[in-house]
Amino acid sequence: MDLLKEALEQGLTSLSEFDSKQFLAQYGIPVTLEKIAATAEAAREAAKEIGYPVALKGSGPGLLHKTELDLIRLNLKNEVELLEAFGQLTAHSSCPVKEVLVQQMIAGERELVAGLVRDPQFGPSVLLGLGGVLTEVLKDVVFRVAPLTRWDAFQMMEELRGRKILEAFRGRPPVDREALADLIITLGRIGLENPAIREIDLNPLKIQTDGQPIAVDALIILG
Repeated sequence: MDLLKEALEQGLTSLSEFDSKQFLAQYGIPVTLEKIAATAEAAREAAKEIGYPVALKGSGPGLLHKTELDLIRLNLKNEVELLEAFGQLTAHSSCPVKEVLVQQMIAGERELVAGLVRDPQFGPSVLLGLGGVLTEVLKDVVFRVAPLTRWDAFQMMEELRGRKILEAFRGRPPVDREALADLIITLGRIGLENPAIREIDLNPLKIQTDGQPIAVDALIILG
């Protein structure tokens, strides 16, 4: 894939969030609608095209931990909030931000984590767990070595301690397990077909109000 080839030729150790999602989308993994903007005017036009509310994030291949760096602004409802957030991010004191990611906001309360790790002994392994800000606290994650069968994907869902989150929830339908299984299997395929990818992190993998999973944040580590 061109994105991966270009990053390796440039000596990058990771893809930006935007490029990570573009790469994953080529494999059919659902990702948020978003645009890169280097100026306030470009951000304004992007938000108008995507539709409010939007999220604004600092963008670039070196920005791996945007939450810790305070480089995320969520649920911006209008142009005034957008431009204020753009000014805050681009004036960040400890981390230069040359461009921002304007991203659609996704409705839904349930968050998972999914990804890929390249184990030294077993090779590419796929993970699934409860996601969002509590991922490291809950530590509810299961693994399978690629390639995965559909049976493997469904077993991973059943092995989660918090698997009830996949069922109907607060008046919302259950998670589309077929779509989630497709995503999990595809992550394994990506790991097998792209040895230069060391890790993939989809956190959060948000469950939309119709039960469909979508990658709200994504990171691909190379090496």
